[in-house]
Amino acid sequence: MTRLLKLLIALLLLPTAALTFAETARILFAVLGHLQAAVSFIAGVVVYAGVHYGYYDFSRPYVFAHEMTHALAALLCGCRIKDVSVGQDSGYVKMDRCNAFVVLAPYFVPAYTLAAAFVYAMANLFVDLTPYRQVFLFVIGFCTAFHVTQTFKTLFEADQPDLKLAGGKIFSVVMITLANLVVLALVLKALFPEAVSLAEAGKNVLAGTVNIWRIIVNYIVEKAVNAS
Repeated sequence: MTRLLKLLIALLLLPTAALTFAETARILFAVLGHLQAAVSFIAGVVVYAGVHYGYYDFSRPYVFAHEMTHALAALLCGCRIKDVSVGQDSGYVKMDRCNAFVVLAPYFVPAYTLAAAFVYAMANLFVDLTPYRQVFLFVIGFCTAFHVTQTFKTLFEADQPDLKLAGGKIFSVVMITLANLVVLALVLKALFPEAVSLAEAGKNVLAGTVNIWRIIVNYIVEKAVNAS
């Protein structure tokens, strides 16, 4: 029953995910208008892609971040960690219990992006790092590309048991996609506060979702009435 309920939730959220994708894309294009900052961010993305596909795939750093995110999410949910293992290409976290948030957290929490942002924010409290903002944006672009590339690779290049454990592939993919879009929008808001309006984006997604489901429900009711 729980798996069926999660499948239903995933199907209900499909329009929301599609609209969130559109709004996040709109935000991204707005950010690209800030040329200097956008160039630094994009340069980080391009450099990561070049290194990943040409020299080193960063598998061990990803496994470390992946398992540590599982562990931190578990601790936040009050779970007890029994064992943690990090290998070259795989790892695991043993805990007394888990839930969908704990299982899926590594797929939508950009650990290194958040770590870089935290270090920058803390250091900026003591030293003016404004002259190094472009370097920071480069690092954020690099770390964001790392997260997106590694997440995509983990999800689609192997049969990932986490997806089944969380409630099924459809539920997991929809939730991961939606969560990543929201996180990306939040990162862009933090980097470019003047160019991003999350309130407007949220209103557009909510209104669009309600409108889509109104159309779907009206269509179903109309078909049912005509059939009778």
